Amino acid sequence: MPMNEQPPWGKKKPNPPEDFLAQLIQAIRDFFEDNNGKPEKRPAPQDPGGAQEEPARGGGMLAAFVVALIIIQLGMSSFFTIAPGEVGVVLRFGKHQRTTEPGLHFKLPYIEQLTKVNVEQVRKEEFGFRSSGTGEVSNIDRKGYDMESLMLTGDKNVIEMAWIVQYKVGDPVQFLFKVRNVPQAVRDASEMVIRRLVGNMDFDYVLGNRDTLAAMARQELQEELNHLGAGINVFTIQLQDINPPEPVKPAFNEVNEADQDMMRLVNEAEKVYNEVIPKARGSAKRIVEEAHGYAVERVNQARGEAIRFQAILKEYHGAEQVTRQRLFLETLEEVLPKVDRLYIMDNAQHPALPLLNLSAPAPTPPQATGRAKPATTPDAASQPPASQTPPSYLLPR
Repeated sequence: MPMNEQPPWGKKKPNPPEDFLAQLIQAIRDFFEDNNGKPEKRPAPQDPGGAQEEPARGGGMLAAFVVALIIIQLGMSSFFTIAPGEVGVVLRFGKHQRTTEPGLHFKLPYIEQLTKVNVEQVRKEEFGFRSSGTGEVSNIDRKGYDMESLMLTGDKNVIEMAWIVQYKVGDPVQFLFKVRNVPQAVRDASEMVIRRLVGNMDFDYVLGNRDTLAAMARQELQEELNHLGAGINVFTIQLQDINPPEPVKPAFNEVNEADQDMMRLVNEAEKVYNEVIPKARGSAKRIVEEAHGYAVERVNQARGEAIRFQAILKEYHGAEQVTRQRLFLETLEEVLPKVDRLYIMDNAQHPALPLLNLSAPAPTPPQATGRAKPATTPDAASQPPASQTPPSYLLPR
């Protein structure tokens, strides 16, 4: 039974939402059937008045549906959302209008255009190799990239270098509209900077100063990209491998071994030098200081003796006899303790008068042995040998 035909048991009750939906579906069906060229099959209308109102009502429903679709599309295209880590660049008739931050925003439909740019993503460009795969496991392919990795150093050596340039978007407007192909610009500028720096350095310096070379390359690459207006910030430059080409690797390894042997010998020689030379310098300095101390001591002693002699001379002029006697007694006090035996000679007595040294320790008696001592005469025992005769001191009168 057609949708617009009345039921035989009477007129159906009006239901505006259902009638509107049924009419809208029928209008859409009729519209597509007319476009496909199929003949329209409709039952003969029973009411002449209802037959005239049916086409007008179907056309109105189709127009309302089209208008509703347009309104929904306009509403959906007027609001947009920017995710975290992104910015939105809004153009009005092709001219930059504004840059939006993350969140919900509004734009004029069909007049303003939106382009989203991820400013937190770390982008990278690889030189001398290509890596594939994500996560901890990745495949590295080095074949076919010799033109990128081969370069000439300042000392005319050929080396192979692989590096990575990591960067982020700093200015979204310049990134989108200033340079046509930003990745290619990064590759060209990076290769130019690296080749120029390596060409001004020796091979040994490049091997031993990778961090310095990477820092200089990052700074110069950033300046070059700022001059181009690429709108990116170079995050880092990582030098992966710096090796000689495969055909010259054996010779290069031999040269490195010879350099290492030379450095080892130089280090050993410096070790011996550091052990011997400081010790010799310390000994020389000690001898010099001892000589200076001895000189100062002798000079001070001589000055003290001179001052003492002048003081004694002054006293001698004042009391000659007392000074002579005091000097004589002081000399005896200094000399007598060093003498083992003392002989006092008298002019009236020819033989020497031995004095007993009471301060000397008593001699220990010899131990008894089986052998008998030879007998000695009293005269020979009482006279000392000529070689042991002690010096005599003549007391002044």
